[in-house]
Amino acid sequence: MSDPERIFLSPPHMSGRERDLVGEVFDSNFIAPAGPMITRFENEFCALTGHKSAAALSSGTGAMDIALRMLGVTTGDEVWVANLTFIGGVSPILYRGAVPRFLDVAANTWTLDPDLLKNELGKADKEGRLPKVVIPVDLYGQSCDLDRIVTACDAYDIPVVVDAAESVGARYKDRHAGKGARMAVYSFNGNKIITTAGGGMLASDDEELIARARYLSQQARQPVPHYEHTETGYNYRMPSLCAAVGVGQLEVLAERVARRREIFDTYAQAFADLEGVDMMPEADYGTANRWLSVLTLDPETVAKSPMEVIAAAEKNNIECRPVWKPMHEQPVFNTAAHGATSVSDRLYATGLCLPSGSSMRAEDQERVIRQIISTLTA
Repeated sequence: MSDPERIFLSPPHMSGRERDLVGEVFDSNFIAPAGPMITRFENEFCALTGHKSAAALSSGTGAMDIALRMLGVTTGDEVWVANLTFIGGVSPILYRGAVPRFLDVAANTWTLDPDLLKNELGKADKEGRLPKVVIPVDLYGQSCDLDRIVTACDAYDIPVVVDAAESVGARYKDRHAGKGARMAVYSFNGNKIITTAGGGMLASDDEELIARARYLSQQARQPVPHYEHTETGYNYRMPSLCAAVGVGQLEVLAERVARRREIFDTYAQAFADLEGVDMMPEADYGTANRWLSVLTLDPETVAKSPMEVIAAAEKNNIECRPVWKPMHEQPVFNTAAHGATSVSDRLYATGLCLPSGSSMRAEDQERVIRQIISTLTA
C-alpha cells in the first residue's frame, strides 16, 4: 500500500496568471534584474500597502541588510529585535558588525511587547546605551503593535524597521501591516502567503531612502556610461521573472488571505473541545493574514508535546513544525544580550504550526485534524 499524499506546511499556490506574466517578460527580453515588470510589481505593491515607494529585492534578508546600512548601523552598535522570530531578519545585524539584543514578546499578540520596550529604552537611556535601530517582527501573519512601538522609539529618535516578512496582506488598525515604520521589510519566499519563488521588498514613505536602496542593490553603480563606483553595493535586485510571478500573486492576495483565515477557523472549531489546546490569539488592533495556523498545548493538561505530535504526523506524511526557536537560544547568538524571555520560551516549548497552505483541500485538512486529535487523545 502506497504512502498517503504528503500535506506540506505552506506550499506555493499559483493562480495560473503568473505563467502569462512570465511570458510577457520573455517577450520583452528583460530577463535581467531590470525592466518594466519590476517597476510594475513595485508600483502595484505600493498601491496595495499604501507605501509611497518600494524596492523589489532578492530576499527579505537583503532588504534588512540594506535598511540597516542606510540607517548607519555599524560595528559595535546595538540593534534591538523581537526574540521570537526567524533568523533571516536578524543575521543582517551581524553583517553590519552590530550587536543584537533580544526582547521578549507579549503573550496576547506573540509580537514585541511595547511595554517592555518602553521600559528597556528608559533604562538604556540612563545607562547611555540606546539602540541604533529597533526591529519589531510581525509573527505568523500578525502585525506588531506598531504605533506604540514607534511612539516609544520616537521619544529617543530611534528608527524602527519592521520585519513584516510574514504579514503581506495583514492589517494593522486601518492600514496594511508594516506601514508606519521608517522602513518595512517583506518576504516572498516560496513558503509565504504569496511568493515570487524567492524575493523580498523594502518599502517606505521616504522615497529618497528607497531610491538609495535601489542604487545600493545594483552594485552602487554611478549614473555614468562606464562602470564607476564610489562605494560598494550589493547584487540584491529582484529578477524580472520573479517580479512577474509577484504581479500575478498580488492579484489573488485577498483570496489567499481569506482562505488562510478560513483554514485557521476550521482548525479552531475542530479543536475547541480539546482541553489545553489553544489557537494563536488575534490582536484586537488588526486582522492577521493567518499565514500559518498555530496552536499551543498546555503541558499541565495535554500529555503529548509538540515534538511528539510532529513525529506522529510525519509518520503519516503530514508536515508540522514547532514555533520559531527564540533567538536567544540559537547557538550562533548564545552570547547576545537579552532580558526576560518567559513568553518566547513558553511559546517555543508549547507551540505547534499546522499545514496552512491556501491550496489545501477540505479533505486534506480533515485528515490533518483527525491526525492531531488521534495523537492528542491516544
